[in-house]
Amino acid sequence: MDGLKERLRALRESRGYSQKGLAKRLGCSPSLISSYETGERSPSLQNLGELADCFGVTADYLLGRTPPEPGLDLTGLTEEQRAAVEVIVRGMRRQNDADFPGK
Repeated sequence: MDGLKERLRALRESRGYSQKGLAKRLGCSPSLISSYETGERSPSLQNLGELADCFGVTADYLLGRTPPEPGLDLTGLTEEQRAAVEVIVRGMRRQNDADFPGK
């Protein structure tokens, strides 16, 4: 999981999170985030999924198995603005699923 520590730190910093801020969002300790970024510990599957969801990336990306997909740059948005964008995207996905069932 060597790719994890580099990608996690890069994602955290690009989003403007401190280790403490990310830990608060995920409901864990800042020292746990630090241990992921130093490679001292690896996240559980649940925590890996939560990290991926938090940053809008796949677990494979966090693990260094896939290149980044082009996406929407949310740099500079507040936490509330990011949450609003996430709500909009989820709504669009639900609508798409309703319009094209079984796709």
